[in-house]
Amino acid sequence: MGNERRVRRLVANGTVWHWTVRQRVRPDYPDCRVTLSLFPEAPAHGVRRRLSLVFAPGPDRVISNAYFEAGTVVRLSDRAWLNLYEPGTVRRLLDAAAPVLESSPSVRDLEVDGWTCFTEAVDRAAPGTPLAGRPSA
Repeated sequence: MGNERRVRRLVANGTVWHWTVRQRVRPDYPDCRVTLSLFPEAPAHGVRRRLSLVFAPGPDRVISNAYFEAGTVVRLSDRAWLNLYEPGTVRRLLDAAAPVLESSPSVRDLEVDGWTCFTEAVDRAAPGTPLAGRPSA
């Protein structure tokens, strides 16, 4: 999948959000990033906002670079994964990031470590669905 230039649309709790997935590939894998950016269609309180969930590789965490499908982030300890191109995944990550958005209402560009929302997004997935991000038994 993955036309990185495509802006997608998501409606969550009456708010229209636009979102994109960008992948930054560097020669050194630790410098690579996958970023999910979301911004509301109508500016809240006159402030145009953007939420960026940044996923970087680290201990027990990998991001797609060539081996995995584009937009995939994986926690190795339990092989849980999310595909950032899936609207259901984006919705769960947005819900998980809601407290951060609410605690910083005037911040225009909010950049958050995406891994802090990962567990909640995986846990919110319906069991037994491909979007659950858990390996099948």
